[in-house]
Amino acid sequence: MHSATMEAADTLLRELPRERLMRMRDAGYAVLAAWRALEKAGANVVGQCLAHQGTFYELEHYPRGDVFDEEFGAQYYYHAHRPDLGEHGHFHCFLRREGMPPGVDPVPMPPGTPRPEGAEAVCHLVAISMDDTGYPTHMFTTNRWVTNETFYSAEDTLRMVDRFKVDHVYPCLATNQWITAMLQLFWPQIRLLLHERDRTIADWQRRHPGTNVYEDRALEITSIMPIDVDKQISLVEEALKN
Repeated sequence: MHSATMEAADTLLRELPRERLMRMRDAGYAVLAAWRALEKAGANVVGQCLAHQGTFYELEHYPRGDVFDEEFGAQYYYHAHRPDLGEHGHFHCFLRREGMPPGVDPVPMPPGTPRPEGAEAVCHLVAISMDDTGYPTHMFTTNRWVTNETFYSAEDTLRMVDRFKVDHVYPCLATNQWITAMLQLFWPQIRLLLHERDRTIADWQRRHPGTNVYEDRALEITSIMPIDVDKQISLVEEALKN
């Protein structure tokens, strides 16, 4: 697995066009606004997904049935299964076929690979690790089998990130606004993570000839990077001054 570095993301951020930086700045303010609204009620983004869901079980999706925005084709859920890595759980973010831009095609798969196709196609964009206090610590990508996605190239997946939007009140408006904004605020990090994901998969296939890398349970996390909301906002504001 390739580990993306914060330094590389910082460098990429400073090279972004002003329009992208302004979008990131607005997203950063949206993240802070969502946190502020939730904190005033003694709540956080994770707790809103777990509320009224009964006992919290590892691997189960929360809220149950996932969160969908049919207008934009966005989907996410929260779950936990990696306490050994120091996280409480993580959000998985997707874009479904109806929300995808024109001209994106799934990566060819070895014959017999099970995956959603056609109108059922779904792309995993990124996952967001959360700590016990309900704040993000990392972003990461996964191998195809982990989320049973269709799988698209890094460039096509990155095109989908800008289309991720959850614009309704279930399970919580502030949580939906937060997760939508997080994918914009950390766009440079997601770009690096997706390209490193593809390099990890290519390297694994070279080292394991004769296997279907996309179904290899020995390869789960394909790239990972720590994130810091306050630092990201500061870097964006600094870049906009130049």
